[in-house]
Amino acid sequence: MRALPHDRPTENVPQWLLTTAGWSWRFVALVAAVSLLVYAVVHVRLVFVAVFLALVLTSVLKPVADLYGRVMPRSLAVGLSLLSALVVFGGLVAYVVASVAGQWQTLADQFASGIDQIIDWVQHGPLPVDVSWAQINDAIEAGRKWVADNSADLASTAVASAGTVAEGFAVIALAVFCTVFFLMSGGSMWSWFLTQVPSDHRERWERAADAGWYSFSGYARGTVIIAVTDGIMAGILLAALGIPLAAPLAVLVFIGAFIPLIGAPAAMVIAGVVALAAEGPFKALIVIIGVALIGQIEGHLLQPLIMGKQVALHPVVIALGVTAGTVLAGILGAVVAVPVLAVTWTVYATLRPPRVATVPDGDDDGGGDGGAAEAE
Repeated sequence: MRALPHDRPTENVPQWLLTTAGWSWRFVALVAAVSLLVYAVVHVRLVFVAVFLALVLTSVLKPVADLYGRVMPRSLAVGLSLLSALVVFGGLVAYVVASVAGQWQTLADQFASGIDQIIDWVQHGPLPVDVSWAQINDAIEAGRKWVADNSADLASTAVASAGTVAEGFAVIALAVFCTVFFLMSGGSMWSWFLTQVPSDHRERWERAADAGWYSFSGYARGTVIIAVTDGIMAGILLAALGIPLAAPLAVLVFIGAFIPLIGAPAAMVIAGVVALAAEGPFKALIVIIGVALIGQIEGHLLQPLIMGKQVALHPVVIALGVTAGTVLAGILGAVVAVPVLAVTWTVYATLRPPRVATVPDGDDDGGGDGGAAEAE
């Protein structure tokens, strides 16, 4: 009797079932590892947010620090780059606060007038809806009563919010602390880490880290540039139309650019509501169309031009990732989903071995060589 080869199973199991079982336990192990990682990150989210923010600041400020470092010591260059960022950010906040304080009363009066016009249109317009001021007053009174009945819960929520504010300051302080060391000695820190990796794996780790940092820094710097461009275009549009609080609304568009998929539409709706209350429906429509066009310019011109292939993710992958991140961690998850996906895919694409595709044999006349060619 001919002996079976050693690499063939002696069990009476179909090959397709063996293959499926092999893929299944590997998939279960992968899901368990990812779930454990997400669980750990959620429980130390403050540290994760601080490190993520530090990496973003490092990617944005490193070119500035390198530029300053050409004419001064590295420590002084790092301090000056952080001071430059603080001046720019502080000036932006001061300008927004001054704009709001200077136009707040005018906007409140215009908003009240706009609400009166909207209610009048609802009452006498084509819609089959009858809303009176008595009903509005009843709704306000019901809201006041609800606040009075739930004052204890609101007080505890306020205390929790105060704790959240304190945590926010702690995160910012830790992020700035980490940023200083990343800018000062990030290269030497990474070199030390590589010495802890077995020597025959260091090259792969270094290639993966370089690719991941290239993707992450490109996304961070590109997002900042695109957000600034969106804010400037929105500010010019709103100022040209004479919309009150054009500068704060432009800053809102700037902030919305950091939140994929949902940030820009939310900023567009808020800008449209303000324009409707202050200038009427015609200019509100122009504002909504204009902000939507800015979003199209961002998606079809700015992102391909600035980011290029550094974040080569399909829109479906981005939508699913942002949705999953929002479910897991709210707005924070939506913000970090895209860079995490981009870095993960870049590292995987760098580490995976080249795929080999077998070239089919040619015809009987010897036209094919039957060799193998790399698919990539």
